[in-house]
Parts: sequence; C-alpha cells; structure tokens
Amino acid sequence: MSDYPILRTAEFNRKKIKAYWLWLPTIIMACTVVLIPIIPVVLLITILVVDKYLDRLSCELSTRTVEVRKGLLNRVESTVPLEKITDVQFYQGPIMRMIGVEGFRVETAGQSSGAAGGFLVNMIGIEDTRGFRQAILTQRDKLANGEDTPTRAAPATPAAGSPDQLATLKTISDTLLRIEQKLDQSS
Repeated sequence: MSDYPILRTAEFNRKKIKAYWLWLPTIIMACTVVLIPIIPVVLLITILVVDKYLDRLSCELSTRTVEVRKGLLNRVESTVPLEKITDVQFYQGPIMRMIGVEGFRVETAGQSSGAAGGFLVNMIGIEDTRGFRQAILTQRDKLANGEDTPTRAAPATPAAGSPDQLATLKTISDTLLRIEQKLDQSS
C-alpha cells in the first residue's frame, strides 16, 4: 500500500483465533438460552469462513504507517500514519484470556467514534501482541523526536529512451514553450 520500508509484519496465531471465534458466539448464544438451537449453524458457518478471512488478514508496521488489510465480503485496507496515533491499547477479555489470545486497538487524533467503537485498527490474535504494540509506539516516538526521518522509496531511474522517444519529448517541450510564450504575450 505504501512505499515506506516495512519494519515489522504481524504473524497471526490461526489456531487460537479460530478457537476464539468458535467459543465467543457459542458462549454468548448459550447465555441467551433462546439462541441455543442455532449454535450448530453458527459454528458450521464460522468453520467454513474463518480460514478465508484469515488468509486476507494482515498488519504491517512501516517506517511511517501502520497498514491493515482484512475482510471477507467487505474488504478494508487502512493506512494509519504513525504521527496521528495517540494510543495503542492492549486488551484481553475473559474468553481471550481462557484461549490465550490478545488484541490491540489503535486510537488516532481526530477520529470519530463509530460502530466499531471508534478504533481505526482493531486486531486480535497477533503473536507477540505486546511486542508489536511496543514497536508501533517506539517508531511513533522516533518520528515525533525527529530521530527517524525516512523518505519514500526512490522511484526507479528511467532507462535511456530510444531516439524516437527523445525526439517526441523534445517536440512536446518545444510546444509547451511556445504555449507559455503566447500566454505571456496575451496577458
């Protein structure tokens, strides 16, 4: 998504994420009692789609941004500039603790709260979540202190053009100069 060098790529614990996504709706539906009959249907759907969802899930920390890709039907690609990040929250609910899954949320300056609780990035199941969170905060602080001022990757130097291409460029350049001269004369 961006041209900045990647510092760290999140690795996801697929087994624990699957377990979390199977247990969470099961426990919630069991608590409501009325939804107990549909638990097998929900579990079947979850089993069928979770691998496809996880295949499209990625999170990368570059020198200037946090980039997230996720979604099955509704695909989302988010690029959050590090200088806009105000907080990276670590969280772990009771079911997450039971399974051993951790999550983090990225909070930015000027964000508005929405249906997802106002977090632009909400990731669950990253291995070494605390380390990934710390890497984001460290890189953000380096940028804020001016210690790390990376630039975008330099574009590839174009190869020398053929004589025909050079002649065409010369013609275009001459035409632009004539247009500028006429504009200057008319004003």
